[in-house]
Amino acid sequence: MALPLLPPLPEAAAALAALAALLPLLLVLICVIAHVTARKMPTLHRHEEEKFFISAEGRKESVPSIHDPPTKELSVVVPSYNEEDRLPVMMDEALNYLEKRQKRDPSFTYEVIVVDDGSKDQTIKVAMKYCKKYGSDKVRVLSLVKNRGKGGAVRMGVFSSRGEKILMADADGATKFADIEKVEEGLKNLQPWPNRMAISCGSRAHLEKDSIAKRSYFRTLLMYGFHFLVWFLCVKEIRDTQCGFKLFTREAASRTFSTLHIERWAFDVELLYIAQHLRIPIAEVAVNWTEIEGSKLVPFWSWLQMGRDLLFIRLRYMTGAWQLEPRKCN
Repeated sequence: MALPLLPPLPEAAAALAALAALLPLLLVLICVIAHVTARKMPTLHRHEEEKFFISAEGRKESVPSIHDPPTKELSVVVPSYNEEDRLPVMMDEALNYLEKRQKRDPSFTYEVIVVDDGSKDQTIKVAMKYCKKYGSDKVRVLSLVKNRGKGGAVRMGVFSSRGEKILMADADGATKFADIEKVEEGLKNLQPWPNRMAISCGSRAHLEKDSIAKRSYFRTLLMYGFHFLVWFLCVKEIRDTQCGFKLFTREAASRTFSTLHIERWAFDVELLYIAQHLRIPIAEVAVNWTEIEGSKLVPFWSWLQMGRDLLFIRLRYMTGAWQLEPRKCN
């Protein structure tokens, strides 16, 4: 069987030269597409039904605003989409910790805001049981009209919070809630906070070797590819940008979430990208973490979407399509 002939070396060199010449044009084209397709300002609109929460007594009450003075020491924002099975474990652990802490220190005040992100199951019903048990001053359920994505849900919860400090925590309970003391210590160590702004991020980077041993080669390759893109395009100083356990001062939360454009999986990266450009100090603190079944992340397609978003985050800020100017939610 005859082997296919390779093109002569001069022709191959010419083809490579032509391809190299096209690369700058391709980069320019991608930049143009990123700029033209950009939504210039963040979508901060709140539907009429989202301006209220249902109290434990069944009354409609107006949600507060991040721009109001804080009245609690801590707000915990829990984005939830179809989490009827996993949410109770997380809520039981969190509220058990928070109640014990309040008994030890009566001056400590808190609220937990469960943001239902357009769920199709009984997530709202499950969350309302905790509202009725602990009272709507401690547990509030904010129901979004339609699914916005995790970033959009967290932002709506942040904008409705009353805390001096605001913690975002995943509904799956993968991070031990008591580790909030670790991220609080990380926040404290950043003092003095410039303009009262600082962020402390829980991190799973110390668990990376163990997680690799349990993953397929394909998922490990995707993970390394994503980490490289995050480092190369957006955030160089934080090893684990995706851990859903982050603590903000009220001012840092208001400033960063008011500028946020990405509402789905890559929102953490844009949030930290914004923070770094605003010179907000960021701590990264190791936390205990356990992988919980039921993740909404679809390995290949979600990572592909995140890769696209990472590229567009860098290009859109670089070309001026997105600006680091905060807006108020309406």
